Amino acid sequence: MSQKISLVAQARQELKLAADAPSGRSAKTVFGGHEKSLRQTVIALLAGRDLEEHNNPGEATVHVISGHIRLRAGDVVWEGLPGDLLIVPDGRHAVEAVDDSAFVLTVVKDV
Repeated sequence: MSQKISLVAQARQELKLAADAPSGRSAKTVFGGHEKSLRQTVIALLAGRDLEEHNNPGEATVHVISGHIRLRAGDVVWEGLPGDLLIVPDGRHAVEAVDDSAFVLTVVKDV
């Protein structure tokens, strides 16, 4: 069954929720889940908030919808602006919001 999701509208909604959350972040899986290999999640982070360093669960990309983020892996940093697609490195990494930001994290879990 085909479905249409507005990622821009979902990003706006997650940013509103993040503004009300003590953590300054919010996320919603828009496709997939634990029972699927592919998972796509819209994540919002307020400026100055981050996703602390963590392992990559499989092949992953980050597509920036709004704002400005930094993807860090050790001493290497990639800047992400609206429309950018960042390939998540295999090792440990972190994501930091420079401005209030929303992005789509796409992950294909290792089998």
